[in-house]
Amino acid sequence: MTTSPTRPLPAVQLRVPTHEDAHAWHGVFDDPDVMEFLGGPAELSSYVEITARQRMHDAQLGYCLWTLLDEDGGVLGFTGAQPWPREKEWGPVGEIEIGWRLGRSAWGRGYAYAAALATLERVREAGVPRVVAMIDDANARSIAVAERLGMTLAERFLLPSGTRHGRRYELTLTQP
Repeated sequence: MTTSPTRPLPAVQLRVPTHEDAHAWHGVFDDPDVMEFLGGPAELSSYVEITARQRMHDAQLGYCLWTLLDEDGGVLGFTGAQPWPREKEWGPVGEIEIGWRLGRSAWGRGYAYAAALATLERVREAGVPRVVAMIDDANARSIAVAERLGMTLAERFLLPSGTRHGRRYELTLTQP
């Protein structure tokens, strides 16, 4: 187990999301604070679509946004990687984005970092050479995780809303 200077990291489990996980994700993310940088809470139908897409990503690519489970099998949120959507009119099209989203009960306990480490290990094994993380400038918790992973700030940019800024972090996983 990787440790921090202050405590060992919690054990995490990652699994390909099931249809039932759409309900679990909706439950842990139905919180304005959790969704502060993502436009607010979403409808259940959104999570049904996302979990189905992640099952397809896993089957086709060998990675996805996995359901993040605690040591007892409780759903904490998700972590993983996926291609940046080509239909978006902004962002790192063609890149593989890593990310994490945890319910409030998991905040401040080391789960995001532990899950991000597990994600990096899995995407390396899948042969992904480089990843990015797109983070709202005001999201100090996610910025801290990206920087702790050794990601470097590549760009600061105006988000499509025109009122906030974002950051693109990068990390090379394999040697050229």
